Amino acid sequence: EGTVKSLNNCREIIATCVYDHKGRIVDSPGDNVLAEFASTVEAVKCAVNIQENLKIRNAHLPENRRMEFRIGVNLGDVIEEQDRIYGDGVNIAARLEGLAEGGGICISGTAFDQVKNKLPVGYQYLGKQTVKNIPDPVRAYKVLREPEAAGKVIGEEEPKRRKWGWKAVAAMAALVLMAGGVVWNLYWRAPQTEPASKEKMAFPLPDKPSIAVLPFVNVSGDPKEDYFSDGLTGQIITSLSSSPRLFVIARQSVFSYQGKAVKVQQVAEELGVQYVLEGSVQKSGDKLRITAQLIDAMSGRLVWSERYDRELRNVKDLFDLQDEITISVMNGMSAQLTEGEQARLWTKRGVTNLKALEKHYQAQGIFCRHTKEDYEKARPLFEEAIALDPKFVWPYVYLGYLHINEASRGWSESPAKSLQMALELAEEALAIDDSHDGPHSLLAAIYNVKRDFDKAISEAERAIAINPSASDTYMILGSVLGNMGRWDESDLYAKKSLRLSPFPGAYPFFVLGRAQFMRGQYDESIRTFKKALNVSPNNRDAHVYLAACYSSMGRDAEAATAAKKILAIDPKFTIESYAKRFPFKNEADGERLSTALRKAGLPDKPPLPLPDKPSIAVLPFVNMSEDKSQEYFSDGLTEEIITALSKTPKLFVIARNSSFVYKGKPVNVQQVSRELGVKYVLEGSVRRSGDQ
Repeated sequence: EGTVKSLNNCREIIATCVYDHKGRIVDSPGDNVLAEFASTVEAVKCAVNIQENLKIRNAHLPENRRMEFRIGVNLGDVIEEQDRIYGDGVNIAARLEGLAEGGGICISGTAFDQVKNKLPVGYQYLGKQTVKNIPDPVRAYKVLREPEAAGKVIGEEEPKRRKWGWKAVAAMAALVLMAGGVVWNLYWRAPQTEPASKEKMAFPLPDKPSIAVLPFVNVSGDPKEDYFSDGLTGQIITSLSSSPRLFVIARQSVFSYQGKAVKVQQVAEELGVQYVLEGSVQKSGDKLRITAQLIDAMSGRLVWSERYDRELRNVKDLFDLQDEITISVMNGMSAQLTEGEQARLWTKRGVTNLKALEKHYQAQGIFCRHTKEDYEKARPLFEEAIALDPKFVWPYVYLGYLHINEASRGWSESPAKSLQMALELAEEALAIDDSHDGPHSLLAAIYNVKRDFDKAISEAERAIAINPSASDTYMILGSVLGNMGRWDESDLYAKKSLRLSPFPGAYPFFVLGRAQFMRGQYDESIRTFKKALNVSPNNRDAHVYLAACYSSMGRDAEAATAAKKILAIDPKFTIESYAKRFPFKNEADGERLSTALRKAGLPDKPPLPLPDKPSIAVLPFVNMSEDKSQEYFSDGLTEEIITALSKTPKLFVIARNSSFVYKGKPVNVQQVSRELGVKYVLEGSVRRSGDQ
């Protein structure tokens, strides 16, 4: 019984490692385990992790209860029959397992060619090995896990690496494990991920099936193909989002996990969803392999998994595959499409040119980094996509947003021209397909900037009706309603946007924080704008509203600190110039913000140019006497000093009326210098008692 329990514990460790490295347990007869992987790198990483985890487990056990496994890894052709794989590729992996030591790993030459220099391990060449029924000897390598061996190849000089082609893609990396010298007939249980906890959810679960689609991993071995796996992920998200029966997390939030080793449980708890879809993409020329699996994070159960091997002869092949995945996922979540929704999914293609789609995928990935330089790189790619397929809607939409963002961020030489170009692109996209949410959402953003708020609301509502999970559209609608002074509704839609995209850029936080400020919820607004600054530390608008919140609460020191940060980011900032950009329909909203900024110590107007001679302002000397009737004396002394200085022709002296504007106000010297246009400021105090 103890031995059986020990073996089961080992199987759990092995199964978890295989699952974590995107593998699949194919068979587990007796004390053997056969697993397949789409990536050779992941297969070898999995083998190393299994042995390290088993080594840790064995260290705490008496010698008679320790179990050691041998592992063989091969990249080769396999024959698939239902859920089974067999053939030469598996036979070689089994032969390599036999060559490995207890607790060791042996890999084939084909696997070595793929993983060399990609993992922090070393290798020892074991020579060419004969394998039953295999005509040619097989190169074999022992994996060296000691830190000092990392990057080394011991033994004969390894052969030159062969160029990877589709034959390697069609083959599977097979991993075979065997417990040395012992055979048990046991039933192996399918691996489960650790269930997510409702109590640890960052958000309550929605009242309909909810899902996060993690970025599909590019396992092609060529980082230049990342754009394709990213684009496919985005398309699956878009397809799922179109169903009103689903709650789908937005692209930007799920892509925050890209390249990170995260557990399904963590993703579900942080995003507040029940289901998580993950997968991998392997592409070579016109050959494509996609693996995907859907996990119910609340139970830890694997709901559905599938592998697709296809040829990409045209864009229809890709969309057919995308639809298969979408429908399988929805069926797995018990959210089947109606006939009408299926018809929309299958007929709403838009693009017929595969090259145009690839150009758009490339541009989209670059655009989403949102820097001036990346916009310059993305623009010609979007334009190429349009030229290749003028009926493809998405490049028009993204290029339109690019022009809007350039105008709003000060990257455009002519903001008005950029806005007009965005409008023309939106209208072209709408003429192609008015049942697409993208052009309507883009128009809503344009009309918001143009302050045509009624049209903006109409377009945003139309976009949401088409795509109920469009987080960006909820954000735009929240912005429009706020500009109209409908702050309660602005707050509501901003929160909807953030629920669909918990890890967004700074702007959704701005929309919510602004609504909270206008509703007098200063503490909440401060927390929201700090989240915006976590995303974008030098976001000027976030610092502006922080200064306004602090000054409105009487927290003058923090308001002054925020004001300094604003001027450090934008030395030319003035309330007057900022107010010109106010989109508010109600003047009272703009005045409320201006008053708060003024109280924070921000300058009303731009600084005056300095005179060509020494310039000075003499601030009213402060009466420090307990007798307030002595005020006249300190004021008179200030006037005398101003008069005396004014008689010097080599000085430029600010007149009494202007300097006395600051009397009794908490102002700093920098503010006075900026507002009066002088280099020097004189301030002082007077205390008088009798003739002293």
